[in-house]
Amino acid sequence: MGHSDFQLMNMVDQKSRLAGSNKMELLLFSLGGDECFGINVFKVREVCATMPVTRTPHTPAGVTGIISLRGSVIPVIDLATCLDMPFDGERTKMIITEFSRHTQAFCVANVDRIVRVDWELVKPPQHLAGHAIWSVTAITELPDGKLVSILDVEQILASVIGEDVVPELEPLAIKNPTGIFFADDSVLARKKIMEVLDKMHVPYQYAQTGAEAWTKLQGLADRAEAGHVELRDSLSLVLTDAEMPEMDGYVLTRNIKSDRRFDGIPVLMHSSLSSVANQKLGQQVGVDAYIPKFNPEDLARVLSGMITH
Repeated sequence: MGHSDFQLMNMVDQKSRLAGSNKMELLLFSLGGDECFGINVFKVREVCATMPVTRTPHTPAGVTGIISLRGSVIPVIDLATCLDMPFDGERTKMIITEFSRHTQAFCVANVDRIVRVDWELVKPPQHLAGHAIWSVTAITELPDGKLVSILDVEQILASVIGEDVVPELEPLAIKNPTGIFFADDSVLARKKIMEVLDKMHVPYQYAQTGAEAWTKLQGLADRAEAGHVELRDSLSLVLTDAEMPEMDGYVLTRNIKSDRRFDGIPVLMHSSLSSVANQKLGQQVGVDAYIPKFNPEDLARVLSGMITH
């Protein structure tokens, strides 16, 4: 690892200080063109110079082969190919990422720097075209006016290795009319969560950002209060992602736990950020349980246990 890469990762090591501040840090990189891309440093294990790749037969499109990194064999994914962005130039860097129970190397043209941004300035993508329709989970603008496309790396990974199939699940007897409220900015994640809840016969409402979730949850609490009923009689559980535009899951959880109208309603954090450190960050803001994405049976089991006990 070069000196500049070492400095980058020193900054990544400080990422845990951001929990609950509604800020995030993005590692900026390019794929050969003028467009700037970003990935949350919570998902980055390290950055290194491109190393020789061992090609393997029958690999999915976008996977160039494998590398051995400190005893672990991991796949190498060429992001430009995955995003259908033709680029014949040199890939100078590998971003070693860890999320959704998988470790992989993203091959990119170059790595720029790490920037800190407010989640309030991170917006869902709207009116975007091309690859952005499915592969960009949010956009933000830097102080110099540069736009950054934040990649939905879970969606990209699923496009390469395939999606988890949701099996038949044990129905869950639930009387609360709202059932579960969940918040997730990933199209793929929302789709999978809804499949699980539908197969469990659990009613639900959802939001695509933390800010939207908090607005809707406050509305539920206001209506319960106006009707002189306990909110927990209509809402069984809140399921939240960790990283979301406008307000992250840590701040959303802190807001919920600071409002006594939500007493008795557990918060389950469901995140691709599956490290022990991120679980501890969730605990610091009051998360009742933490489950890594995405295993349908695990999610169903944890939901069942938290709602019925």
